[in-house]
Amino acid sequence: MKSLVLAGGSGTRLRPITHTSAKQLVPVGNKPVLFYGLEAIAAAGITDVGIVVGDTAAEVEEAVGDGSRFGIKVTYIRQEAPLGLAHAVLIARDFLGDDDFLMYLGDNFIVGGVTSVVREFQADRPDARVLLTRVPDPSRFGVAELDADGRVVRLEEKPAHPKSELALVGVYLFTSAIHDAVREIKPSGRGELEITDAIQWLIDRRLDVRTTTITGYWKDTGDVEDMLEANRTVLEGLTPDVLGTVDDASQIVGRVRVEEGAVVRGSRIVGPVVVGAGTVVTDSYIGPFTSVSDNCRIHDSEIEFSIVLSDASITGVHRLEASLIGRTVQVTPAPRVRSAHRLVLGDYSKVQIAS
Repeated sequence: MKSLVLAGGSGTRLRPITHTSAKQLVPVGNKPVLFYGLEAIAAAGITDVGIVVGDTAAEVEEAVGDGSRFGIKVTYIRQEAPLGLAHAVLIARDFLGDDDFLMYLGDNFIVGGVTSVVREFQADRPDARVLLTRVPDPSRFGVAELDADGRVVRLEEKPAHPKSELALVGVYLFTSAIHDAVREIKPSGRGELEITDAIQWLIDRRLDVRTTTITGYWKDTGDVEDMLEANRTVLEGLTPDVLGTVDDASQIVGRVRVEEGAVVRGSRIVGPVVVGAGTVVTDSYIGPFTSVSDNCRIHDSEIEFSIVLSDASITGVHRLEASLIGRTVQVTPAPRVRSAHRLVLGDYSKVQIAS
């Protein structure tokens, strides 16, 4: 069995971060989202992995390499434009051959991995198996409509009026039957070949399409709020350790990990928090659910429930929360502007001005 991982796309909901970085490489818990997916694939026993890349191909290839660090072998497949998930299957035909495969969206985050659903698929070998989960706003996703027996009868991509609250999680399992489907469907109104249309093609021809509804944690980390929530989830399982230097004037409270080479002086850190290697924190407060990446500088500032990417600096800022700070960003106080009142008053006026 092979795996096809999608790591292209423009990441419009994470701009401006994704103007200069692949959305799949934005870290949660100081590790790129994509890496969690690759680790889950390897844990399921799949070692032959194709990664579909787009404009950020060079960055993804530099980060992942040949895949050996994850225990997998990686083949890169270039998608010239983001033309849809089914298009990614179409252009990966030579890599996939006639093998069964797991398709995994590289910006998805699933707690608990995919081993059990892979084992289930390998045992039963339906033509397709899709993962579903209940969401409060299904119009943002592909939506599944099930019949009274729990069989999927219709899939719709980002419907204005969803028929159910069951959204498709970004994990799909296919036999080679899907290749006929992606060749037959037409582009949607968005100009993309939709994987939901391809799966619907299978359903309409009475092929065996099954579903698994997951109740565990899943996030499509496509926007800042979801990214921060995924970061919170990762940090809840953080193993505390102080590998760097923390002086006697500092307080470390709760689950805090200070990586090797990091320095904390005169500061209070309340976990769960991770402080990356080479980062220096002085005279500051870092509150719960914050990930600070490598080689950052935080001085005389307060921050919590946030993600700070590598080489960023935050100085003299009170206070930051629910923030995503990009690489090599500098955050400082705005210069103070002297306020003044301009008055034109008639005779015998009485004016009160708050000081």
